[in-house]
Amino acid sequence: MIRHSLILGGAKSGKTGFAEGLALKGNKKPLYVATGRAFDEEMKLRISAHQQARADHFDTVEQPINMISALERARGKYDRVLVDCLTLWITNLMMADYDVDESVEALAHWLSTNDDLMVIMVSNEVGQGVIPDNKMAREFVDHAGIAHQELARLCQNVVFVTAGIAQNLKGDLA
Repeated sequence: MIRHSLILGGAKSGKTGFAEGLALKGNKKPLYVATGRAFDEEMKLRISAHQQARADHFDTVEQPINMISALERARGKYDRVLVDCLTLWITNLMMADYDVDESVEALAHWLSTNDDLMVIMVSNEVGQGVIPDNKMAREFVDHAGIAHQELARLCQNVVFVTAGIAQNLKGDLA
């Protein structure tokens, strides 16, 4: 049985590095599903640096919205997929006026009915700070928190990374 994983942590916590290490333990080159979009020069530089850093180790698909499509295309070609990151995906869904809860439900359903592909999902834990001062930011925190709860329920492994230290919340990856 394939074990899906959710890797959570704050910004620059080491969560992506941990997830990449996990993905690279497979027998084949894994697929990296990148959800980031470059809306400004600084983000373009970040994305470029990430692309260069993983180029030799991962095949990459840029997929800011249609996560299930990317996962479907990976079936049969890859044994594991790293999705980085869910919070950017949620942002993209919100900005494109998609129904976030419906999209997360669809992803959860897909994950629960497809066990031939290990999916490792990275996401920022955004609910441990102050309550945002605007409606859209509060909705984002709510969507992310609900998504994390739903995905954590179905994932066999959930890890929280702080200061580069991985802590098992569920399972035994750390």
